[in-house]
Amino acid sequence: MIYKSFFFFLIIRVILLLGAMTSLAYGISFQNNYYLFFGSFATLILLFNLYRFVTKRFIEMDDFFESVKYRDFSRWFPEDHGPRDLRNLRKGFNLVNKTFKTINKEREAQFLYLKKILEMVNVGIIAYNVEDGKVLWVNDSLLNIMDLPYFKNIQFVKKRRSKMYNALFETYYPNIQSLNLEMRNETLKVLISDTVFQVEDNSFKLIVIQNIENTLNKNESEAWQKLLSVMTHEIMNSIAPISSLSETLQNEIEMTMDHSKTHKLNIEDLNTGILSIKKRSEGLMKFAKTYRTLYKVSQVNKSRVLVDELFKNINDLMQASLLQKNVQLIFKNNNPKLELDIDTYLIEQVLINLIINAKDACEGREGSKILISTEKQRDQSIIKVADNGSGIPEEILDSVFVPFFSTKNTGSGIGLSLSKQIMVLHDGRIQVQSEMGKGTVFSLVF
Repeated sequence: MIYKSFFFFLIIRVILLLGAMTSLAYGISFQNNYYLFFGSFATLILLFNLYRFVTKRFIEMDDFFESVKYRDFSRWFPEDHGPRDLRNLRKGFNLVNKTFKTINKEREAQFLYLKKILEMVNVGIIAYNVEDGKVLWVNDSLLNIMDLPYFKNIQFVKKRRSKMYNALFETYYPNIQSLNLEMRNETLKVLISDTVFQVEDNSFKLIVIQNIENTLNKNESEAWQKLLSVMTHEIMNSIAPISSLSETLQNEIEMTMDHSKTHKLNIEDLNTGILSIKKRSEGLMKFAKTYRTLYKVSQVNKSRVLVDELFKNINDLMQASLLQKNVQLIFKNNNPKLELDIDTYLIEQVLINLIINAKDACEGREGSKILISTEKQRDQSIIKVADNGSGIPEEILDSVFVPFFSTKNTGSGIGLSLSKQIMVLHDGRIQVQSEMGKGTVFSLVF
């Protein structure tokens, strides 16, 4: 619509100019002073008017593009006066400015939200120009981790903490990696990763750092508390009767020594007491050996193994003993070509332990069965050991992987702890789901 109005008035002016120039040409050709004067005067007026008509619109556009160049979208072009096509043109300019102002407000709001989020997260983030070291963005969490005030260039860190500078800014960490960050008087354990990205001709590096020192200390403290609680309970259970029985036997011997004529020592009772002490001592020794076994596994020897072969080995080993207990062992693998990078010996040990636990949970129940199956989820392979046994009470579900924790009278309490450690060494994890009266499912996630 703007262009139609503009071209209409432009064509009218061109036609009038052509008419004036024709009158001027006629006056020159026929030496008619009237046509010559009128044609000359009209041509000059129309040329000036055409020049103003065109340049005025170009000036308006030039002003608009100038405001765009300097991102000044606050300017308002008057829409209530001037030619119609010019008013329409100004309306278009104002609409563009309004749109850009709205976009800028949305971007500012998004940036503000992002800024607040990055300031609130307990992860250190910094982005800087690789060429000149100028900091594009840094949040308070990173400054707290580094124990430094706000800085605009990473050279500030180089002057203050050269070792930290080399560790953070001179080394690349394309994958998440743990790092000991040397501070003034301490070493801080952190997780770090970085990436380099391009914006036009500039290269920027983004570094993300997470302080895991407190988390590790907290987890380690909680683990030790659980471990010491279980160990104290087990040791006290063994030492208390030994101490009591030893005191009783000592009293008996002292009575016999002091009153040999009236008090006779019962050799059979003495022998029984000593055997009891021996058994308790052996139990305590066994406890110490199982503790050592728990932390013996520290490395794995992985190889590519077909899951079907793994299942066959377990079936050959466990099927006979389970049939004696009237427990059905079922293997289900929908992908015969499924392979795992595992230490076969250790994973077999995990599966055997889970099957034995499942067998104990199914004891005395009709139609007992244990199903070992596989699943494939994206880049994860999962082996599940499910039973229809009695289930695990919800209140102790979180404790089943704690070393020496056991609900069985004859259990050592290291089976599941050892299984968890083996899965961690495989860069995997073990999960448990259970419902009382319906059964339990252990999942080995690789």
